[in-house]
Amino acid sequence: MKKFLLVIPVFFILSFSFAQNPAPDAYRKAQSELLAKNYWEAISLFKQFTDPKAYGNLANYAAFHLAEASLGANQPAEAIAALEPVVAGNWAKSDEAKYLLAIAYFKNQQNIEALQLIGKIKNEAIMGMAENATYENLKQASAGFLIGNFSKFKENKGYGEALKRVLENQSILSATERAAYYELQGKANESKNAVKDQVLDIVVILPFTNSSRKDLSSVAQNDFVFELYQGLKYGVEELKQKGTEVNMLTFDSKRDVSHLQALLADPAIASADIIIGPIYPEEADVVSNFAETAKIPFVHPLSNLGNRFEELNYSYLFRPSVSSIANGIVQGLKKQDWGKRVAIGYSGSSRDEMLAKILKDQLGKEGFQLVEFEQIKPGNTSEFLQGLGIRRGEESMSVDQIILLSDDPSIAQPAFSLMESITASIPTLVMDSWLGFNFANYEMLEFPNFYFIGNNTLNFYAEPMQQFRNKFFNRYLNLPSMNAALGVEMINWVASNMSDTKGFDLRKNLNQSAFQTGKLTWGFNFQGTHNNQYVPLFTLEAGKLKPLD
Repeated sequence: MKKFLLVIPVFFILSFSFAQNPAPDAYRKAQSELLAKNYWEAISLFKQFTDPKAYGNLANYAAFHLAEASLGANQPAEAIAALEPVVAGNWAKSDEAKYLLAIAYFKNQQNIEALQLIGKIKNEAIMGMAENATYENLKQASAGFLIGNFSKFKENKGYGEALKRVLENQSILSATERAAYYELQGKANESKNAVKDQVLDIVVILPFTNSSRKDLSSVAQNDFVFELYQGLKYGVEELKQKGTEVNMLTFDSKRDVSHLQALLADPAIASADIIIGPIYPEEADVVSNFAETAKIPFVHPLSNLGNRFEELNYSYLFRPSVSSIANGIVQGLKKQDWGKRVAIGYSGSSRDEMLAKILKDQLGKEGFQLVEFEQIKPGNTSEFLQGLGIRRGEESMSVDQIILLSDDPSIAQPAFSLMESITASIPTLVMDSWLGFNFANYEMLEFPNFYFIGNNTLNFYAEPMQQFRNKFFNRYLNLPSMNAALGVEMINWVASNMSDTKGFDLRKNLNQSAFQTGKLTWGFNFQGTHNNQYVPLFTLEAGKLKPLD
């Protein structure tokens, strides 16, 4: 946007001078003082000629120049007082007078009056100057003011440029602000299918380093970030081997929000088809906001905390949200009809606390009776279970099913050990992460009472998984971790829903079917939502995992 410069005195005095000759000597003296920037002297002299009864049309010009001098002396209220009586008149320089009065309104913090007056200017050149002035005077205005009045003044190009600048300087945009930004970009009705080429461009942003780990070479191979990245890289290499045109660019967020915001200025990120990561909440919020503004899908690879994404357009969880997990659990319990009495033990993690509260509410609405609702830790897990009647010699239970919400092996181990030692048969629902704990041999239990809550659960015994494990081992000389497998599956999911044949509109393609079979996992349902709604309960039968009927 071209910057506005206050060059009014020279421009208008010269043009008005020719219109005024001949004029009284005192009037010409006032003009000279104005040109010399002796504003107070000019103010005193021009005031003599502002009576229309005495000076006729000359009074209009005197009022205009009086306003110029008043603005030069930083007296916008005086300029307003001089121009308001003459601005509505039908005279040769009425548009210039409207422009100058708008400047005075801006300087006097009367922005609405200024904007309304600018809308009445008819001369194209003067309107261009007024739009430049709008930008200069509103570029530091609040987003609330600019958004609140956008519909009234959107035709003023300077107003739009000022709003765009203000929004681009914010790290987080509301839904209303984002809609206005889309409109300013001229993208409100554009299709994301309008891609530059047929190559799938993937950007990965992960926190490889941080304040205490500054060197990439210090990232351990068993670090979950490295494992996830290794899976993503493997998935992309597999796609290339199959002939898919795909590029993956990787960036280190350094777990530094300022660094991350600077990264997002990279043109390679702005031209991506999809962004995967980062992981931590403060970083995810920054990238989510960028994605919504740039209209690029952003996928959080690991978290379940993203109910806020449902209100957005381009931000997704790869896994189920806590609401989807809660719904899957409730629907699973209703189908099994084990009874109405439920106990919930949950860890202190943000996900588990939130999930427990949602479950408490939903189970109550479905007629279940919450017998126990308690935060569990490694030291009190056994005590929690024993309080429900799970102890040696106990024949009656106070509960029909137990839900343990935790991915912590130090919580899982005492729970499993107690169940194993007393051969408990009560249905116990746990997160699918418990399948990976090496101390738990579920096949040795007398009663198969453990049920696993789906969370993008890997289909461990399917042929594609066996092939993947073998190929991964041959390439890296170690078996893939769960995070690596999820990284590979994420690339599979992206490629299944963004391609040169289907198009690159992720939202449109996800809406095509209610269920998509996974290659390494059991499947997905993103239809009409921004997280995986497919959350079955699993059981182990003959050593193999299968969804409960």
